[in-house]
Amino acid sequence: MPAFGLASPAVLAGATMGTTWSARLAVPPGITPAMAKAAIQNALDTVVRQMSTWDDGSDLSRFNRAAAGWQPLPAQCLYVLRHALELACRTDGAYDPTIGPLVNAWGFGPPPYASEPPSADMLRTLMQRVGWQRITLDERGGRAWQPGGACLDLCGIAKGYGVDHAAAALDGLGISHYLIEVGGELRARGSRPDGLPWRIAVEVPDGSEDHVLTLPLFNRSIATSGDYRRYRKAAGLRYAHTIDPRTGRPLDGGVASVTVVHGSCMQADALATALSVLGARDGLAYARRHQVAALFVLRDGDQLRLQASDAFSSLAGRTAP
Repeated sequence: MPAFGLASPAVLAGATMGTTWSARLAVPPGITPAMAKAAIQNALDTVVRQMSTWDDGSDLSRFNRAAAGWQPLPAQCLYVLRHALELACRTDGAYDPTIGPLVNAWGFGPPPYASEPPSADMLRTLMQRVGWQRITLDERGGRAWQPGGACLDLCGIAKGYGVDHAAAALDGLGISHYLIEVGGELRARGSRPDGLPWRIAVEVPDGSEDHVLTLPLFNRSIATSGDYRRYRKAAGLRYAHTIDPRTGRPLDGGVASVTVVHGSCMQADALATALSVLGARDGLAYARRHQVAALFVLRDGDQLRLQASDAFSSLAGRTAP
């Protein structure tokens, strides 16, 4: 009997968060592929309604427009924001959900897009609105403190949470074998139809076969943050979409990408961004100190160099480069 037992394999797909989602899963008796697809889409739509900065009607957009004072936020949004603030604290601000003004100024937020990079004077002004310490949560009261001018951006964590939320929806249907992906972030449960673990190809910027790695993924999530995914060009310069909240400027290009494997896709998503900002030395030190499974792809002149934490090397079944 196949690993899926009486369940039937299905492949589903849809659109969300300005990208696409896909899922491979085992549909048990009594559940149809249409039911599974609706559950996934409804879960992702909920995340968009609450946390999108591109939707003027979202709860997060309403918070960002609000005057100073306590503002109501739904429980799921507060949950994600709490984890974002905790990571900001642990990384001394290398990850910061109040980075919205900087993201917008560099042209990576919702339209209208900035036509040119911000000046030094503008950056100094915008940096006064940035700082995770300015945000206070009252989860029991269902609210967050808007200090005035704060602009939250959860793009570095909400997509991962969307994967987790969609996975929970599949769990609720009694689906125990699946691989679900949203915009390149993935979560796996159970196994493939042949009984083997789901295997994931780790993304490497140049696509070279010399750098292709595959990992078995069992009840784990994987997320990648890379400067090659989204960038802008202005005045002959290339600007990565990942902004360092501590300087207000895009990353310098030394780290091409960071891939993180974690039990939570939300955590993997946010950690991949945070480690990218921390850089090769401090990021790898953080990963080792906190036992984070992380793979850094570093630029060394015209070459790429791979460096992994011990936790990642153990998962990959290979020694760190």
